[in-house]
Amino acid sequence: MLGNISGQVAWLTGAGSGIGEAGALALAGAGVKTVLSGRRVTRLEQLAEKINSQGGFASVEPLDVASKDAVDKAAKRIAASLGRIDILVHSAGLNIRERGWDKLSPADWNQVIDVDLNGAFNCCHAVLPIMKAQNGGLIINISSWAGRQVSRVSGPAYSAAKHAMNAMNESINMEQCQYGIRACAICPGEVATEILDKRPVPVSDEDRQKMVQSEDVGDLILYVSQVPAHVCLNEIVISPTWNRGYIRS
Repeated sequence: MLGNISGQVAWLTGAGSGIGEAGALALAGAGVKTVLSGRRVTRLEQLAEKINSQGGFASVEPLDVASKDAVDKAAKRIAASLGRIDILVHSAGLNIRERGWDKLSPADWNQVIDVDLNGAFNCCHAVLPIMKAQNGGLIINISSWAGRQVSRVSGPAYSAAKHAMNAMNESINMEQCQYGIRACAICPGEVATEILDKRPVPVSDEDRQKMVQSEDVGDLILYVSQVPAHVCLNEIVISPTWNRGYIRS
């Protein structure tokens, strides 16, 4: 039986678009107090205004997740102002266009690792003491199909970051479960978000319509958040029925 999470506090990174935005809307619709983080302040403010105008609660905490100091300060501000952090949804992530070994630069590799992996570590590391002190909490890391399957489409940097994220996520469950802390890695296949714009080969509108949509993952984030506290959903894979990887093979 799913629980009532109204009044809980959720911190969402990458909330300016895509999965992070959809997760914020879904959680706010369930009565969760949402804190929206990302680098595009205008988009965060627009989302917060939308949530608040619909009777929800949203505040904006601009953030570059690659900065450990900035993440730590943001977590402390949220806990101080709202009293707790019940849910972390880490959705911040990126990929680069020139992603194959023949074109991948060290700078691009570092950018992907800094945001997609180090950013996840920074946010998890910041909330764990808060959650431990309050005797519980839920971490949802938005990973990827690329966290389970290596493919040329995702590229080595993104695949490496997401594989490492999945391992990091499970290590949280191993070490923190006795404190009532759970971590779930959601691993979507192709989702029709802005990250597709960085693909070396453009994705057609027709193909995008057949993919998993941001709202689908937002609904899944809400479901994971409503599962009883004694249940841990360690890892979830979600993919399009019309799966281009299967069809190509």
